[in-house]
This record gives sequence, structure tokens and C-alpha cells, in this order.
Amino acid sequence: VQLQASGGGLVQAGGSLRLSCAASGRAISRYVMGWFRQAPGKEREFVAGISWSGGSTLYADSVKGRFTISRENAKNTVYLQMNSLKPEDTAVYYCAADRSSMVVITTLLVGYDCWGQGTQVTVSS
Repeated sequence: VQLQASGGGLVQAGGSLRLSCAASGRAISRYVMGWFRQAPGKEREFVAGISWSGGSTLYADSVKGRFTISRENAKNTVYLQMNSLKPEDTAVYYCAADRSSMVVITTLLVGYDCWGQGTQVTVSS
């Protein structure tokens, strides 16, 4: 499966962006999907994850209440709605698939075995 993230850009603090992760080559409907981010000089970190049906979600404390992960299996796409953006949200955002799980969402990078290229999100103060 190939993952393509898009929707990044430059936004002022307090603004919103919606990232999309479109999959091709294979359906992702049976996989847990996740979003991660990596800021300059920092390690890649978990942002949000969603179960195969969308019935379960998990968020990093730093984005809880501001970001929403969702998915449309019919479109083979996962989204990350980001509201109330802060300068510290600036990073390259990556989507990833955990092909070993349908329900249990892991926050660990090693739990995801398929990664897309990143999309840059820059939040100005």
C-alpha cells in the first residue's frame, strides 16, 4: 500500500488545516491508521490514531481537544483536522498504517509498518 499525505501549508496561530492521507494499491479499511509529526531537531512523535472502523481514536495530550482524526474507508483516505494551531505544531506530518492491527492503536513508531511521505505544516505566531 502507498500512502500520500497532503494538505499542509503555512497558517497563522489559531488557524486550521485539514490533512489528508490517500492510500493506493491496497485498501486500508482493515488497518489502524496513525498520524505522526517531526519537528526540526526532534524525534518523530505520535499525534493521533484511529481504528479500522473509526470507532476508536487516540490522541497525544498535546493535541487533544484541538485535532480530530477521521477516515473514509470508501475513499481509502484518512484525515487530520487541526484547529487552534500553535507555533509548536510546526512539523512535517506523516501518515502511517499498522497492518497488524484493526482495533488496538499503538503510539509507537515501530508499530506502523507502512509510511507515507510527509507534508509540511508551518504555524506562524
